[in-house]
Amino acid sequence: MEVNPPKQEHLLALKVMRLTKPTLFTNIPVTCEEKDLPGDLFNQLMRDDPSTVNGAEILMLGEMLTLPQNFGNIFLGETFSSYISVHNDSNQVVKDILVKADLQTSSQRLNLSASNAAVAELKPDCCIDDVIHHEVKEIGTHILVCAVSYTTQGGEKMYFRKFFKFQVLKPLDVKTKFYNAETDEVFLEAQIQNITTSPMFMEKVSLEPSIMYNVAELNSVSQAGECLTTFGSRAYLQPMDTRQYLYCLKPKKEFAEKAGIIKGVTVIGKLDIVWKTNLGERGRLQTSQLQRMAPGYGDVRLSLEAIPDTVNLEEPFHITCKITNCSERTMDLVLEMCNTNSIHWCGISGRQLGKLHPSSSLCLALTLLSSVQGLQSVSGLRLTDTFLKRTYEYDDIAQVCVVSSAIKVES
Repeated sequence: MEVNPPKQEHLLALKVMRLTKPTLFTNIPVTCEEKDLPGDLFNQLMRDDPSTVNGAEILMLGEMLTLPQNFGNIFLGETFSSYISVHNDSNQVVKDILVKADLQTSSQRLNLSASNAAVAELKPDCCIDDVIHHEVKEIGTHILVCAVSYTTQGGEKMYFRKFFKFQVLKPLDVKTKFYNAETDEVFLEAQIQNITTSPMFMEKVSLEPSIMYNVAELNSVSQAGECLTTFGSRAYLQPMDTRQYLYCLKPKKEFAEKAGIIKGVTVIGKLDIVWKTNLGERGRLQTSQLQRMAPGYGDVRLSLEAIPDTVNLEEPFHITCKITNCSERTMDLVLEMCNTNSIHWCGISGRQLGKLHPSSSLCLALTLLSSVQGLQSVSGLRLTDTFLKRTYEYDDIAQVCVVSSAIKVES
């Protein structure tokens, strides 16, 4: 019959503690009315309690700090800090002590040890201390692996390790939407929701554009010579609350094509979010590179460069159009103008515009006249490529407000 030998006890003891901020002390107030049997006894006990707030004793939140009683939650983007202590519990000197701390995630293993050099010797009742820090960048299960190796006085090499598992939670829910303007500008709306159980102080939310774009933040207003955020003076985001941020991106000239068109999938940039929670714990998140599909305009793109908002009834007004060849071939274009029931074109239809090379553009100044009041749609432009005998129709190009000429229009 085989008997397993007893497990040998190690001379060193390993302790691992997470370093985190304390919290405000909370108590459950016990009170009653003066006509009840205890009278003012409970209220007097609360007033004498040093942990309660003076003048607001019945509040659950006290004015003292208390150490955390458990591991607590750790969120993506925060810094995980831990205190590691190796103590010599024996009565003999231990030599060549090496303490190693690794963090195992679902995708990688990281060495967090401040020093990988071995300690020559450790006397009885002495300890080796180390503090590790790591900015958490992955969601899910994390395992802190602490390994200790040493040599006894008899020359025997010993080794043991311990595992500490914890979960990293998602603090924010970030959603993005893209809006394409009539020009090459792109508007990005970022919706940020606090999905933790405590309020956050939003220190910074910015967009770092790619090298193709310039960005302008649209999250502030000027009031009495002072620049204020659109969210008011308070930058706190309560649990489950959502806040929208808006940015305008415009392509740089050197990255746009000759006609100012960006095609295909383009990289917009990434959001940089910095916040603080509870007693000032700082967290930071950077999204992955945001991408958007540039809108397709077909072979020919027609855009408006200038158009009035309001025009007078039965009085000519002018618009400026820009025609861009988005294809990879040269076109020979003819402009045709078709009148509608309310909008009439002034000029010669069937005009030759000449050859337009790929990625090239030309501007046209056109004149119109409206015979009907109200909000009218500008329609009826036709472009025909004589090479391929293909016609491109453009309706609902824009809208103008037509008013009676007797009404004075203020700019």
